[in-house]
Amino acid sequence: MKAFKYLMIASLALLCSSCVVSKKKYEIAESGRLAALYSRDSLSTLLAGSRQDCEDLTAQCASLMGDTTEMGKSIRSYQAMLANSNTENQKLNTELGDREQTIAQLQNMINEQNARVKSILDNVKNALNGFSSSELTVREEGGKVYVAMSDKLLFESGSAIVNDKGKEALGKLSEVLNTQTDIDIYIEGHTDSVPIHTAVYQDNWDLSVIRSTSVVRILTETYGVSPLQIQPCGRGEFKPVDTNSTPEGRARNRRTEIIIAPKLDQLYELLQSN
Repeated sequence: MKAFKYLMIASLALLCSSCVVSKKKYEIAESGRLAALYSRDSLSTLLAGSRQDCEDLTAQCASLMGDTTEMGKSIRSYQAMLANSNTENQKLNTELGDREQTIAQLQNMINEQNARVKSILDNVKNALNGFSSSELTVREEGGKVYVAMSDKLLFESGSAIVNDKGKEALGKLSEVLNTQTDIDIYIEGHTDSVPIHTAVYQDNWDLSVIRSTSVVRILTETYGVSPLQIQPCGRGEFKPVDTNSTPEGRARNRRTEIIIAPKLDQLYELLQSN
């Protein structure tokens, strides 16, 4: 009886021991299963996140590629504009160089013209230095030389016939004129505002014109100045240099002006060619 009791106890102990081992194995297995499930869910979540990140990166890459393409177009456009700008700059630099060369040529011509006018002025003054300032004056104005001879030097009152002293003055002036082949000479007759009306001269216009042609005849026929260089004209009383309200002013207005103008053909040709 005791032996059977011991046997039962031993059997129960063995059974309990067996149950304890099976429970531990179960817990280990369950823990592994749960860990595997958790790991699978984590991997799924991680994979889903990675896929989203990949999609985001793909979208960003596409956007960057689009931006790069647009930037490439802009760069090529800027390069084309820059090349065109460089071409235009080269053209402008060439044109600027040509203009600077033209300006330099013009300046040289102007300097030569000024030197020539000064030379004519000095020669005329030297040729006429024996006459007083009340008889004639010499000046330079606007690139031309003006010789203003009073009516008393050239003519008798109310006459258009050049007197001997006037011929002497014209002869000395012609010595300078005959050395200048590239000039134009204008002979202008001027009167005061006092009206004149005689059997010979209808008015001041008439007197001023005839006086200018009388001077032209002396210069061309007596002293050999080329007729192709001379142009006579009459101004009457309409271009005074002083007042007509005083005897002194009227005396200054009664004059014949001989205007010496160097020709500017080369200068005009250069201007027209540009």
